[in-house]
Amino acid sequence: MTMSAGWYLRRLSRMEPGEIGGRVGDAVRRRRWRSAPPDYPRVTGGRFTSVLPAGALASVPPDAAKRLVADADRLMAGHGEFFGVERDDLVAPDWWYDPKTGRRAPWGYAFDVPYRDEEVVGDIKQIWEPSRHQYLTVLAAAYAVTGDERYAERVAEHLRSWWAGNAPLRGVHWISGIELGIRLLSWVWIRRLLDGWPGAAGLFEDNPVAVNQIWHHQRWLAAFPSRGSSANNHVIAEAAGQLAAACAFGWFPTSRRWRADALRSLSRHLRSNTFLSGLNRELASEYHGLVLELGLAAVAEADAVGVPVPPTVRLVLLRMTDALAAVVDDRLRPPRQGDADDGHGLVVDGAGTDRWGSLLATGDAVFGRLDWWPVVTGTDVRTPLLASLVRPTAPAVTRPAERPAHFADAGMTVLRGPGGIWCRCDGGPHGFLSIAAHAHADALSVEVRHDGVDVLADPGTFCYHGQPEWRRYFRSTLGHNTLEWDGADQSASGGPFLWTRQARTRVLVADPGSEGVARWCAEHDGYQPATHRRRVELTGAERELRVVDEIRGDRPVRLAFHLGPAIGADLSGNRAVLTWSRDGEDRSAVLDLPGQLSWRAHRGETEPPLGWYSAGFGRKEPATTLVGTGTGLAEGAEGFVTVLTFHD
Repeated sequence: MTMSAGWYLRRLSRMEPGEIGGRVGDAVRRRRWRSAPPDYPRVTGGRFTSVLPAGALASVPPDAAKRLVADADRLMAGHGEFFGVERDDLVAPDWWYDPKTGRRAPWGYAFDVPYRDEEVVGDIKQIWEPSRHQYLTVLAAAYAVTGDERYAERVAEHLRSWWAGNAPLRGVHWISGIELGIRLLSWVWIRRLLDGWPGAAGLFEDNPVAVNQIWHHQRWLAAFPSRGSSANNHVIAEAAGQLAAACAFGWFPTSRRWRADALRSLSRHLRSNTFLSGLNRELASEYHGLVLELGLAAVAEADAVGVPVPPTVRLVLLRMTDALAAVVDDRLRPPRQGDADDGHGLVVDGAGTDRWGSLLATGDAVFGRLDWWPVVTGTDVRTPLLASLVRPTAPAVTRPAERPAHFADAGMTVLRGPGGIWCRCDGGPHGFLSIAAHAHADALSVEVRHDGVDVLADPGTFCYHGQPEWRRYFRSTLGHNTLEWDGADQSASGGPFLWTRQARTRVLVADPGSEGVARWCAEHDGYQPATHRRRVELTGAERELRVVDEIRGDRPVRLAFHLGPAIGADLSGNRAVLTWSRDGEDRSAVLDLPGQLSWRAHRGETEPPLGWYSAGFGRKEPATTLVGTGTGLAEGAEGFVTVLTFHD
């Protein structure tokens, strides 16, 4: 996907003057670095002292260690999976190769590489992901818990290969700051986890090539921070990686300044990226997890070397943790809202470890759980290691006495009913900053689960670059459980990470459960002059969810309900019988749809895309979508009424 001149004009229109000035300065610096890249200062006598405290490794639960080692052994055999693509070449990876398209990214000055053009580069996410080196943190962790030097030696081979093949400022791995930041964080943990290995110092502090790479990564991050309308989760990763490296690898004359600047940036942007309620302002649940992971890892690095952390940093992370505990369903799954690209801040666990349970376990270890938090029964490697580095400090704040259900600033309301009924109602801002890069056109959408099973599902994300028709579909209004008016999205897209017009939503009622009935009502202005208003009621005793949509005018309407991939549907007229299985038990529900509309089931269609579910980035599978077509309501006419009734 290449960007047109029109895209650049639209993107420019979303920037403030200060951001434009900063980007001009970046362009000048890139030009200067092309002909005269900075040379790193030669340092000697650097030592790594940011080690794990005694007893940290002994506190790793045996079952978590077993999963870790099993994953490490698969990696040692060369097998891995990135975004749905299985790889068997990880014994000696080609760092520039995309196995999905078979293309290899071109060599050259980093900022000349057209990384968005899949025809030239391949799928850039497939190329970037292994070079975050999070699979190497898994191998290093396997060495730490077993003492088996095979894992350490493989890590050393791959790092030396990567450093040799990716000279500073050359090629695709020097384009994006988030990649450099996460890679630095991985290197810090690799060095920490390999500390008992005799070759650790020779791989890092006594290795001029490694020192050169570490310095250039930090110099790059100091020079090219994400700015203005792009200061979302990327800037958090940049600051976290910079802080981690400047604390753990503080060998350079500029380390103290880099550390101070990174800590200042982390403090500022954690606040700006997070609502006071604790939810992430991008309104993309997976980025809430990514930012929380990065923030906790950054605090651990500062605490490990005694660098004071501003109280506001811990306060934001505490609020984020409590918010996560509040919104997950009975199986600890958060909402599937907005973009998701499976990004992690720190990976030291094997496959099968629950990411969200792990985050809550870490939050418990660092901040202490509240009585209303859901119970975490799983185990993980990361929690005892990360918590062993964090200085116990309780931020001076009053935490919620009961489980929050309505987050007014984020516009998210969670309605709950008996038997694990969970319903997320979306009445919040379209997205974060002027471009709302990771937002979807999903105003007033609902997401409904029963005991953790997606019944009315948010279909997910699937892709970012290279497949524009799929990117459009998964971000579209039709791609969510809400109403499309006159064939248009509620918000106008100007590109794959750019919205030029954003619907404004306001919540009118948010009563999550008085007298056994939970109520929610909101409206948005994305279809001016028409207004779409939606009311939702969840009656616990009857296990019934009622959704009423109102929009008036003689224009075409499409109302969509996306079913989860486990849900079977038998549609007859305007009634659908839904069936699924959970833990060996058959479950069912009836979905009565508005009779004013003509209903049809869609599944796995491609021209255009309709009827799909993406469980993770790069993966999609057919799922049933029910779409009702008709026209808007006449004045005084009853709204479009949908009733979902769960059966025992």
